[in-house]
Amino acid sequence: MGLRKHIRAEKLKEEKQSQYFARLRNCPTSPRKMRLVADMIRGKEVNKALAILRFTKKEAAQRLEKLLLSAIANWQNKNEGVRIEESNLYIKAIYVDGARMLKRLRPAPQGRAHRIRKRSNHVTIYVDSKNTNE
Repeated sequence: MGLRKHIRAEKLKEEKQSQYFARLRNCPTSPRKMRLVADMIRGKEVNKALAILRFTKKEAAQRLEKLLLSAIANWQNKNEGVRIEESNLYIKAIYVDGARMLKRLRPAPQGRAHRIRKRSNHVTIYVDSKNTNE
């Protein structure tokens, strides 16, 4: 039992080392707004995605652009000596998940109070090279 578990853990560790990703945690934007921008760049080539994010007016686009640049830098660290232009990098996957919620109270009529939920999110971007998949 222990040996199989150890072998599986080693396989998962190897898979994680071959993945290139970046994470943004507790971003103070609602996940719904962030997903609108994330859907625009899902599956696109990196240069095209950066151009889309640069010219999108939404605030979430600035945060995703910075995160994508971080994922590209992570890819460069693991692949020294390989040029980005020749590697055909693309966005393999992008996930937007809900994070912690700040709960506030807003005064309402007749002495009541309504709860305001200030949402935040976690974003994960996976970048991969099209050359390695073929």
